[in-house]
Amino acid sequence: MSPRSVLSRLAGREAGVAALWLATVAAVGMVNPDFLRAANLHAIFVKCAPVVIVACGVTLVIVTGEIDISVGSLMGLLAVAGGIVTSPDRMGLSPQAGAAAVLAAGAGIGLLTGLLVTLGRVPSIIVTLGMLTALRGLTRVLMGGRWIESIPPSLRVLSIGSTLGVRNCLWVAMAVLALTVVLAHLTPLGRRIYAVGSSPRAAALAGLSSRRIKVFAFAFTGFLTGVATLAGQLEVGTIEPDIGQGFELLVVTCVVVGGTSIRGGVGTVIGSALAAILMMTIGTALVFLKLGASASYWERAIQGAFILLAVLTDQLSRRRGTGEDTL
Repeated sequence: MSPRSVLSRLAGREAGVAALWLATVAAVGMVNPDFLRAANLHAIFVKCAPVVIVACGVTLVIVTGEIDISVGSLMGLLAVAGGIVTSPDRMGLSPQAGAAAVLAAGAGIGLLTGLLVTLGRVPSIIVTLGMLTALRGLTRVLMGGRWIESIPPSLRVLSIGSTLGVRNCLWVAMAVLALTVVLAHLTPLGRRIYAVGSSPRAAALAGLSSRRIKVFAFAFTGFLTGVATLAGQLEVGTIEPDIGQGFELLVVTCVVVGGTSIRGGVGTVIGSALAAILMMTIGTALVFLKLGASASYWERAIQGAFILLAVLTDQLSRRRGTGEDTL
């Protein structure tokens, strides 16, 4: 498949996701006009912020041909780490120390995951599945069966603060999105990330170190998970044991639905961001459609259906591009 056809397919996928979002908003708005209120739409975008931030990193990981399904458990651990460092009931250190601990721990655990995948030569799905379980267990051990409360407002400023009438988490998400777009498409490192995912053998012949590039992608994702934790998971000032649970499925859904090929080499963070907006809009729409307690079950079913549809679409597109039999 030529680079031009790849770009054309991605643009088509992004346009399709955007059109589906507009159709969803219009349809739900006709059923329940309250859905179209500015405050509700703003709330949807606020909910999107941490998803978009982490999806930027996971997109790069999947583009390299790997996957990370541990980001939800990592987010829970990082939230607990920030709470332990800053809560007056625990260590009681400064918010700056808490933020540094969250970001450093996120990058460090992401780096460790990347090293286990590359140096250990263990499939990333196995490594990150193990990390998912281990991090969730460590989180519960650190919490000691108690909630962490009294998180200082200064640590939560990215979650609860506003600038120019827009929540700070949205500014952070837009900045991360812009940074990742530049990194992926306007820097030599970004071109190497796509080269490694497109053809590892050709990248090796060109002298590219796939190990270093993949380790960077995992570490970058861990760092962005720390950013998302500060920007979206400390809003209420209380950390519960199940924080971040299920977040990894949502992020991977958004990345795949946004056009990133699960085989690697193809994808854009813009597509992932648009898919995040779509998925969070659907989740809120189910509530406005008054489905009651079944709304959460429908949301999970829709997530699964979107993943299957996106993977099948990618598979058929690749077969047509290579001239393989699609039967």
